[in-house]
Amino acid sequence: MSFRPVEKIDLHVHTSESKWFSGSAEARYATPEELLAIYETIGVGRGVLLPEIAVEGGFVLSSNYEIWQVVQKYPDRFSWFCNVDPRQGTNSPETDFRPFLRQCMAFGAKGLGEMCYNLPFTDPMCRNLFRQLGELGLSAIFHIGNPGGDYGVVDSLGLPGLERTLADFPDFCLIGHSQKFWAEISGDVTESVRDGYPTGKVVPGGRLPELMRTYPNLRADLSAGSGYNALARDPEHAWEFLEEFKDRLYFGTDICDPRNITSPMLKLSAFLDDACANGRISREAYYKISRGNAEKLLGLEPAGFGD
Repeated sequence: MSFRPVEKIDLHVHTSESKWFSGSAEARYATPEELLAIYETIGVGRGVLLPEIAVEGGFVLSSNYEIWQVVQKYPDRFSWFCNVDPRQGTNSPETDFRPFLRQCMAFGAKGLGEMCYNLPFTDPMCRNLFRQLGELGLSAIFHIGNPGGDYGVVDSLGLPGLERTLADFPDFCLIGHSQKFWAEISGDVTESVRDGYPTGKVVPGGRLPELMRTYPNLRADLSAGSGYNALARDPEHAWEFLEEFKDRLYFGTDICDPRNITSPMLKLSAFLDDACANGRISREAYYKISRGNAEKLLGLEPAGFGD
């Protein structure tokens, strides 16, 4: 049977209809139209838009309402996650986020993210939000950060805060992302490399595969340079990893800027295509990671291979 690539679903992407800057005079979010043009070059049919609301995430943010409006404009090309900061409302571990979250769900939000606020996983305000997300059945994409001078939910080497969250909230599905998350795929990660893109063969004993084997509520998106690097640094290990965790991995890009069209992270699509075409991963794993798992999360009808 000849191989035909499937149209992928991007679980992690950002946009803004304004060509305003997002951190410097040159950098800005890609518009929906620019994003769709990039998608044509890498075989992506739908993207999941993530609002950016945490002040640590940048100078120009994207609101829930703005992202929802983009989805209304392109309903066949975009879905969305809503977002909330655990400090919003009353800045208290007692804040009830459920009315807001239910409203977002009524408007089509299928999850929450990207979590970029710079609070520890163990902060009472975070735990309050996590508990309510679990009650409502909403998964969340998180970015891991250092305490202060960084963005992302704070955790240390070995991901103890993430593990406590997974254990304490088994009904809450967390979708991991970022350098500090993906560096933990290898057993030799150190403080000096966890903020970047480690090279070389993956060493057995990584905390990430250990946590995924232990906690079924941990998922991961393969977006950004961090996700692609975790695979490309050791293709042989990557094929085994993709096969083992095929039910809990999602294709993603994390396009933030129209200039990302030249970014190595966009090679992920071809990496998956080649792995399936050359028999390195099964067709089942390829389909689930490329779009099948996202179809299930978003409530979409399976498109199938089309061959």
